[in-house]
Amino acid sequence: MSSERKKNPKHFQLNPNWAQLQQKLKSFAKPSRHSKNPQSETPNSILGKRKERPNSEPDDAKPNPLMPTNDDSSVTDVLAMDCEMVGVGQGNKSALGRVTVVNKWRNVIYDEFVRPVEHVVDFRTRISGIRPRDLRKAKDFRVVQKKVAELIKGRILVGHALHNDLKALLLMHPKKDLRDTSEYQPFLKEGRRKALRHLAAEVLGVEIQNGEHCPVDDARAAMLLYSKNRKEWERSVKDQLRLKEKQKKRKQRKKPKADINHSLIAS
Repeated sequence: MSSERKKNPKHFQLNPNWAQLQQKLKSFAKPSRHSKNPQSETPNSILGKRKERPNSEPDDAKPNPLMPTNDDSSVTDVLAMDCEMVGVGQGNKSALGRVTVVNKWRNVIYDEFVRPVEHVVDFRTRISGIRPRDLRKAKDFRVVQKKVAELIKGRILVGHALHNDLKALLLMHPKKDLRDTSEYQPFLKEGRRKALRHLAAEVLGVEIQNGEHCPVDDARAAMLLYSKNRKEWERSVKDQLRLKEKQKKRKQRKKPKADINHSLIAS
């Protein structure tokens, strides 16, 4: 009887789920050809995929487009200028309190606080950012005026509402060399001028003048606005100069005829 039992052992059928699990375990036990460290891997089908935490949060900070493109602080053929004013004398008249000049790469080449000739009655800190301590060791107005005049002479001057800055400096600059972002036709809205902060936001995608004004940022914004439109801007300036030259020649041609007619009438 015992020999018959050995020859004909009783077979038990395994549960199909258990058989599948055994096969999976055997396959995971075999080292993978592509895996360098198979023992450290855990079968995702059994334990699930382990969540991984990022080492650091993604940096959403965007680079500031107003920053200089290099570290060259030389005086270039194009300069941008911005001034901040304080109130002086009776009537709180505007006077120069700070002036900043940047080159075409937006590097600062001149930035000085200015001691006005008249007594300061309002520092206008909320807008100008100028405080009493800033003017204690500030340079004399005439010194700053002379330096700025030397810098901008013979160069293209960029800025926003430049007539205000030049007036504060008591300086003049050839109109053909002025590039005013407040007057450039494509920047106007229905013929009206836009504030520099609005142009910076719309054209450059950068916020400026949120609170106290910074003449460095303002000068850089004006320069970048010009740089992005330089070809078209310079072309329009040349076209305007040609048109004025033609009009001037026409007037000169008409003058002799008018003189001849006048002499005939007189005779």
